[in-house]
Amino acid sequence: MHLTKNFYLSEFACNDGAVVPPELMENVKLLAQQLQVLRDHYDAPIKINSAYRTKSHNANVGGSINSQHLLATAADIIIGGVSPLETQETIQTLIDSGKMLEGGLGKYRTFTHYDIRKSKARR
Repeated sequence: MHLTKNFYLSEFACNDGAVVPPELMENVKLLAQQLQVLRDHYDAPIKINSAYRTKSHNANVGGSINSQHLLATAADIIIGGVSPLETQETIQTLIDSGKMLEGGLGKYRTFTHYDIRKSKARR
């Protein structure tokens, strides 16, 4: 199922094989729309390492008990040829310009975290 021009629902499924529950579909649709803005900016594919997580999978990977991944509002992403720092800076620029929603943003060694919580959070 297409969520946007370039993103499929299956890309947001939990890495333990669980699908996004129906009650979280609006969250994942909004997240995909935001990531589409970033994909369009780079005109390059975005690899989603982790998006929705079940409680058990979140615990297994050491995720926060309040993780946005549990709500299908977060994604850990990689853009080929773009560093996590550059990805983070670009998302911040898109947020500042009103093209992407404010939320959580974090740079890690190999990926960038973005979520659509209703408040600003940085790591």
